[in-house]
Amino acid sequence: MTKRYAMGSYLAGAATARAGDEMSGPALLLAGSALAGSASEASALLAGITVSAAIGGPPLGALLDRAARPGRLLAGVVSLYAAGLAALLLGLGRLPFAVSVLTAVLTGLLGPALSGGWSAQLPRAVSGDRLPLANALDAMTFSAAGLAGPALAGGVAEALGASTAVAVSAALIASAAPAAWRLPARPVPARPLPAPGARTAPVTGSRTVSVTGVLAAGIRDILGSPSLARATLTSVVSCVAQGMFAACVPLLGAQVLGGPGRGAVLLSCTAVAALVTSAVLARFPHSLAPETFLRAGSLVQASALALAATGEPAALVTAALVAGIAEGPQLTALFEVRRRESPEHLRGRIFTTGASLKITGFALGAAAAGPLTSWSLPGTLCVAAGTAALGALALGVPTTSAEPR
Repeated sequence: MTKRYAMGSYLAGAATARAGDEMSGPALLLAGSALAGSASEASALLAGITVSAAIGGPPLGALLDRAARPGRLLAGVVSLYAAGLAALLLGLGRLPFAVSVLTAVLTGLLGPALSGGWSAQLPRAVSGDRLPLANALDAMTFSAAGLAGPALAGGVAEALGASTAVAVSAALIASAAPAAWRLPARPVPARPLPAPGARTAPVTGSRTVSVTGVLAAGIRDILGSPSLARATLTSVVSCVAQGMFAACVPLLGAQVLGGPGRGAVLLSCTAVAALVTSAVLARFPHSLAPETFLRAGSLVQASALALAATGEPAALVTAALVAGIAEGPQLTALFEVRRRESPEHLRGRIFTTGASLKITGFALGAAAAGPLTSWSLPGTLCVAAGTAALGALALGVPTTSAEPR
């Protein structure tokens, strides 16, 4: 497979899978309300499939790190994720709701394959001078999916029904499996047993490695590189702030834009701005050090959230756009730091652990915003702004980029 074909195949598969994933959340909410009979049960499904992703990431990454053909394992996991969505759809309204929640939880364990698990394979698909550009384009697929997924879910649900929207999201995810299957194999055979004390992925076989043990190992791998640890902490803190903002969106729509549903426009504005900014950055992949983009992204997001707290419609839309301008380059920079600081034999676990930590941060932010909004919506946005600013502090004083290990 040529490098050009590899990058095109990789990006097409990643974009398709991630669009299906972003579509599945809103589609599940709509289908859950229609088939399960209540909005609270629909929310339980979404919570199940989201929270379990934070648990499934590190073990999945460890398996990818040990696989001789990680692309084939990734293809299998992507297919299973799509099958889980289909099973969830078939069971809604027919099986006890507890079974549907369990299906959602089990399916969600595989979710990090679509984010960190896929991105960890990029250095094998693209190498040399084209890798920074490919890294920026990979980050763009998240922004594009965040824009297209919810829009597809709403459009398909409106035209063909909520159940069809879930089915289409599963089909999109499954259609990405061939691109994953064709990803290059490892360039070297399985590595030998490491020396005592070396940082390695857990050895499987007769010995059972617990999920908590794998998660702890993934976190230790991240902490083993100061640059990676700081970048990860900044990204997680930023996700906490983003989760708080997302939880405020319906109330902002109701109080400022004239209806709760109009709050979704804010998320679309953020996604568009992130996509456009990432596209511009892709043309200049070496313009600034990634740590600079990470720090600036946190500060710009903090400014955007503070602007949103003013409660003016024009200021609110502007804030959503500014937040997207920060989010796109920040994600690209995070991928660059992960790629630079991750050893080949630990890359999958580091990427999926990082993705799991970000998911957890977003969920914690959304959960914290719930009681805060009952106190004050502008106050909640100010707290979110302060949280985003803390992400910049996590990077410390600017330093030169670390050498690859």
